[in-house]
Amino acid sequence: MLSAALLFSTGGAAIKSTSLGAWQTAGFRSAVAALALSALLPEARRLRDWRAWLTGVAYALTLVFFVQANKLTTAANAIFLQSTAPAYLLVLGPLLLHEKPRRRDLLVAAALACGMALFLTGVQQSAATAPDPRAGNLWAAASGLTYAFALAGLRWQAHYSGRPAAALSTITAGNILAALLCLPFALPAGPAGTLDWAVILYLGIFQIGLAYWCLTRGMRDVPAFEASILLLAEPVLNPLWTWLLLGERPGAQAMAGGAVILAATLAKALSERPAAPPARS
Repeated sequence: MLSAALLFSTGGAAIKSTSLGAWQTAGFRSAVAALALSALLPEARRLRDWRAWLTGVAYALTLVFFVQANKLTTAANAIFLQSTAPAYLLVLGPLLLHEKPRRRDLLVAAALACGMALFLTGVQQSAATAPDPRAGNLWAAASGLTYAFALAGLRWQAHYSGRPAAALSTITAGNILAALLCLPFALPAGPAGTLDWAVILYLGIFQIGLAYWCLTRGMRDVPAFEASILLLAEPVLNPLWTWLLLGERPGAQAMAGGAVILAATLAKALSERPAAPPARS
């Protein structure tokens, strides 16, 4: 699980390391990822379920929006604004899944909304790795919304399929759709160096493909609560890599917003922890 979180967390720094445009990076990354997932995970090749493709639309948009955000704003802003998806689920759950929100969910959603507000209202200077923070923040917020739709779709799909690993087919479908969506805007690729293509291969094979392989292996033995806690390493490490490798420093208000979002996510995970069974005498 930690290996999966570590690989996921490198996305921001890797996306910023290539000179390819956002559409090219998103499209080529997803094309390679679809091939890698199909090669590494047999379950990911089961693409006959129409529900996988329907949910895959939301996941494809999440992939594309996340790359767009990383090209324009800081990696911290992109990952933490995407992490506000549970706040959107508070509305989508009752509408799409008929899930009644709980009082503690309302508190978590309020905290996530406050964290988002800190990002969207803060003044951030443009930088080489974040040339248009305001536009990038809007892309990142949109990725949080589409990610919420993807999560709701995965719950719905799991309910009807009865297969815990059914989500993998959705991940593959989403990457295929993302590649097709970006193709008209990604071609012609233009001049690109060896480093650019190496980054694309890394993103597709390792940051997505191998990461999901680790995730599925870890989920076999790690309870859902512990898994959710371990995966919080991704938003923590994501800005760290961009700082160490690219010298990118998010603003103070953005860091405050990230801390609020991370704390709210941790609180949600703790609130959903299953009760311990009574001790046996």
